[in-house]
Amino acid sequence: MLTIRIEHKISSYDAWKKAFDNDPINRKNSGVKHYRIFRPEDDDKYIVIDLDFEDPVQAKATQAALNKMFGNLEGNLIFGAQVKMLSQVETAAL
Repeated sequence: MLTIRIEHKISSYDAWKKAFDNDPINRKNSGVKHYRIFRPEDDDKYIVIDLDFEDPVQAKATQAALNKMFGNLEGNLIFGAQVKMLSQVETAAL
């Protein structure tokens, strides 16, 4: 499993969520199997999103699409976007 982790500041959660829900990268057809959205408890203007993939080719294509999209949105809706590809190394239930 691969995860793309996206982190960035936002101008407004409601505006950001509307844009996210419009799904400009077509998550399902891009190979996203699951996603999770996080907000720090102490910063309502920051978002962390995890997108999970099974296919590394689809994950890399989505990462490229995200980087291009964020370049167009920088300074309006989002600020300082970081996109990282993560490989799961270990998981355990305790």
